[in-house]
Amino acid sequence: MKSEEFKQFTLEESVAKEGEIREQLFRLRFQLSMGQVDGIKKYRALKKDLARLLTVRTQHAAQAGA
Repeated sequence: MKSEEFKQFTLEESVAKEGEIREQLFRLRFQLSMGQVDGIKKYRALKKDLARLLTVRTQHAAQAGA
């Protein structure tokens, strides 16, 4: 996802999306440990999406506090 899409989320939606991404990362990590290497691109993309989501949430918190 793009960071613009994450900026449109409310706090509740971003928390829910974070939970979904973390669950998907857990499942992919488990698959990778079992030797199924076909999910490495998806794993990397999910890690980047999680970082974008957390960055946008931090920016929203900084703007709200200022």
